[in-house]
Amino acid sequence: MSEARILVFAYSDVGHECLRYLLDSGEHIAACYTYSDPTPPLAWPPSVFRLCQEHGVPVFTDVDWKDPHEIRRAGELLPDLIFSFYYRELLPREILLLPRLGAFNIHGALLPKYRGRAPVNWAVLEGETRTGATLHHMTERADAGDIVDAEAVPIGPDETSIEVQRKVVGAAVRVLARQLPALKAGTAPRRSQYPSQAFTRGRRSPEDGKIDWNQPAKRVHDLVRAVTHPFPGAFTDTFPEKTWIWKTGLPGLSAHDAYPGQPFVHENRLMVCCGDDHYVDVIVLQPEGGPEMTAAQWILAHSVYSPDPKAGKTVS
Repeated sequence: MSEARILVFAYSDVGHECLRYLLDSGEHIAACYTYSDPTPPLAWPPSVFRLCQEHGVPVFTDVDWKDPHEIRRAGELLPDLIFSFYYRELLPREILLLPRLGAFNIHGALLPKYRGRAPVNWAVLEGETRTGATLHHMTERADAGDIVDAEAVPIGPDETSIEVQRKVVGAAVRVLARQLPALKAGTAPRRSQYPSQAFTRGRRSPEDGKIDWNQPAKRVHDLVRAVTHPFPGAFTDTFPEKTWIWKTGLPGLSAHDAYPGQPFVHENRLMVCCGDDHYVDVIVLQPEGGPEMTAAQWILAHSVYSPDPKAGKTVS
């Protein structure tokens, strides 16, 4: 099989691992476009920029695709094949038309569901039981091109977004490995997406993590696990101070004579009533400006206790 010059656009964990697979496979990476690492560097996501430096791959960061110079420079790389792995911007039409073998993207969902930003977080938030990775042709519309291949992964009822994301990364690499020979030969399969099944979710902001205790307990639990570390987190202002909730559970207990958002201590456990008259079990939390703590530590710090194991105490 003849060598193909591959131009990569990559970011985050999917970008890092898919690029690493190409490098480990000895593929010819003409260059990589990514983003500058934050200062100070973070443990997550892994740095595509450093990976390129370690392997001597020409790397360009924070490119403005409205600049004609950047379009010309990309064209001078003469790519046969383009891959986008979690790159954060839509590529202009001039870039998509460069490679003779086509331009392909890996998206962290089972398209056509969850087009757009933060697909894993949205899938967890919506209580999905599975998601996956999809390899598809790139078009000028986000995540709308014909599908080459996809692989599903399960979502457990208590799994967090980062735990699911790790599964999606593995699926993304496997899909890439499975289809790379056909992509290089120009013989990869393709099938249309079903527009009637498509929907897009938008960008999430830290403010979207505010908990609405009027929602059902499962919905609150799903929000917490969707935005917990390494994401900004879910928070509430119904406690004595603004508090981030990092881990919850669903005890399956009905709430009686309680209002949504009311904290309740029972047998050294901190629970909060939700809109469906069921409790969410708060397991790890963090008052604003303070350290993370377990529910038992929080109860002790606030001098709240339940002397009678058969009786609970509300937190005022």
